[in-house]
Amino acid sequence: MSMTDPLGDMLTRIRNGQRAGLGAVMSPASKFRISVLEVLQREGYIRGYDTMDENGKLHLRIELKYHEGEPVIRTIQRVSKPGRRVYSAIGDLSTVSNGLGISILSTPRGVLSDAEARAQNVGGEVLCNVL
Repeated sequence: MSMTDPLGDMLTRIRNGQRAGLGAVMSPASKFRISVLEVLQREGYIRGYDTMDENGKLHLRIELKYHEGEPVIRTIQRVSKPGRRVYSAIGDLSTVSNGLGISILSTPRGVLSDAEARAQNVGGEVLCNVL
């Protein structure tokens, strides 16, 4: 059976792994998921990720990050879903918790955080919010 929302699946695995206090979670690999993980790593929400080959299929091993025993990611929410896409011009993009969190956008220049999108003056599809 095919998956309708692969990014939503990865975000749910991260959310569940942090609630369980795991050090790392596994997820199927794709270029799109890797680009979202690169933004999360640049912004300091995860420790890192590795690609692993299991039975001819690539998987991602995502290392979760904790600070004094508490997860760094308090909430991670999917905004644009397959049934309802959410697009935003850069002027209309709101901040997440008054700048304490980030939005991840898919833009014509790649997957960027909201701060990077503002610096490049480009809008796009709002994928998720992280706090």
